Amino acid sequence: MKMLYIVTKGKDDATLASVPLHIAANGSLEIGQEVSVVLAGDATDLIVGENVKQMEGVGVPPARELVGKLREHEVPVYV
Repeated sequence: MKMLYIVTKGKDDATLASVPLHIAANGSLEIGQEVSVVLAGDATDLIVGENVKQMEGVGVPPARELVGKLREHEVPVYV
C-alpha cells in the first residue's frame, strides 16, 4: 500500500507537526508500506536551518529522530 502524509504545521506547533512524521516513520514504514511526505504551508519551516533538530512535540519522538528514520529509508519528501 502507498501512503502519502501531508504535514501542514510548523515549528510553532511541534506536536501536530510531528504526528504525521511519527505515523509515517514508526507506523507505515514498520509494516512495509511505501511512504511519501509532503511539507506544505507552515511545515516548510522544518527545512530551514536547525528547526527540525530543535522540535520536540509532546507524546512523540523528537522530530530529528523521525526525519532521520525517513532519510534512512529514503522516503521522498516534497516541499
